Amino acid sequence: MSRARIAVLVSGGGTNLEALLNAQEAGSIPHGEIVLVLSSAAGAYALERAKNHGVPGFAVPRKGCTQEEFEAGLTEKLTAHRTDMIILAGFLSILSEDFVRRWPDRILNVHPSLIPAFCGKGCYGLKVHEEALRRGVKVTGATVHLVNEIPDGGRILLQKAVDILPGDTPETLQRRVMEQAEWVLLPQAAELTARSLSAD
Repeated sequence: MSRARIAVLVSGGGTNLEALLNAQEAGSIPHGEIVLVLSSAAGAYALERAKNHGVPGFAVPRKGCTQEEFEAGLTEKLTAHRTDMIILAGFLSILSEDFVRRWPDRILNVHPSLIPAFCGKGCYGLKVHEEALRRGVKVTGATVHLVNEIPDGGRILLQKAVDILPGDTPETLQRRVMEQAEWVLLPQAAELTARSLSAD
């Protein structure tokens, strides 16, 4: 069986990457294989996680580059590793419409809310959970979607709800959403997409 070759793009600590690597090692992504990790920040701990799992990891720093230079660097690594699909796992750099169009139905993104709630410009990371608490909602969650050229658009693949509990802080809520939703959905979505690519 030919497995889809997966690149994971990161910007920070790599907890979602770790969940994907663990799922792969547990056999939960049988139609895909993580072959590359790229970080938009040189010192990201995610690169150490990749190394610990025997996956090649490289920094393609966003800082000090034009959008074209940055995406050219990404494309060079993605092409060299014969990448079939991309997972954005805590990747904080915006990708251009041109870049996204080169990977039709092959870029997955995870967002820490139930889209369309708490998404759009400025809603990322801890800010999403701060906004959920500020608004006083009782349920939040996470969404994995296929990226297209529309900001925060694309086809929703999977969503999972997570309860907001009395006394939650943005940090405790963030952790629960990761554990109960993001780390569950990402491997599932990776396998769904990899399986569809393997069938092509």
